[in-house]
Amino acid sequence: MLQVVPGKLLRLSLPDGRVEILVEDAGAFPDGVVVESGTVCWTTMGEPVVNAAEPGEAGQDFSRRNGGVHAMDLDGGTPREVVPVGVITTGKQLTSDGAGTLYWGDREGHRISRVRVDGSGLTDLVVNPPEEGIMGECIGVAVDPARGHLYWTQKGPVKGDKGRIFRAALETPPGESAGNRSDIEVLWSGLPEPIDLHIEGDWLYWTDRGAPPGGNTLNRAPLPAADASGSAPEILAGGFEEAIGLAVDGEAGVAYVSDLCGHIRAVPLTSGTAIGGRQRDIATLSHPLTGMAGPGGEDGGLRRKNRPSRSGQMSHKC
Repeated sequence: MLQVVPGKLLRLSLPDGRVEILVEDAGAFPDGVVVESGTVCWTTMGEPVVNAAEPGEAGQDFSRRNGGVHAMDLDGGTPREVVPVGVITTGKQLTSDGAGTLYWGDREGHRISRVRVDGSGLTDLVVNPPEEGIMGECIGVAVDPARGHLYWTQKGPVKGDKGRIFRAALETPPGESAGNRSDIEVLWSGLPEPIDLHIEGDWLYWTDRGAPPGGNTLNRAPLPAADASGSAPEILAGGFEEAIGLAVDGEAGVAYVSDLCGHIRAVPLTSGTAIGGRQRDIATLSHPLTGMAGPGGEDGGLRRKNRPSRSGQMSHKC
């Protein structure tokens, strides 16, 4: 899992809640993390330009192209760059196809991109026009190699109830480009503020850090059929404090959610879970958390997102 400020890569022991540091300096504002074949990979948002006249998130400008994708062998070694700092703008949730290819959202870059773990094959899959502003910012990402689909979130304004979840093919249609695709579907719209995604079986799970009752929740819905819109999401749990990171352990029937107040909570994957009920704290840290990679490894997890305040802490008050 990732601690965003100061940026660290951490490992959590589920049985006892013990936390150890894997990487002391994970870079500027790490956000998304995944484990791929014994290698842990993560994104960074990069250093923002701070406007002292604007408090909190409004004063944080992440539009400089100084984000990155990084990696380290889990059995030790030195962190390395998969995508050098400056090639991407703002790295958000990171996931994998389980076969050596990484996918991530680039928020201020208005795009979804992918690369091999060895740094080869850097490709943009979706590029939104700059004039879309915050509505075109891409955050969470999930891939479904078996069905050949790519999913991503565009959260819209903070607490704005304009969030959307999209789907397209994993490969750009012949003769088309990342900025001009005919196969993009809007599956859900009008969501509070969807962030990270996870596919488990025939279900799509996501965190939402928008305003309650629909926001600060863990949600799920069946993967829609071809050319069909998404059905009304089921809220599995709520009451989070700026929900961000997500990891799902389908075999254990548990989802793990991190938030910007440093909580990691376990939520059972059963219908009818009352908002705020049945979830339990696994650990509470003193710093804000973003992305997570789940138990056993090959899990998108994480990401989360949020912007830091001028003091170097996240602007959300816990």
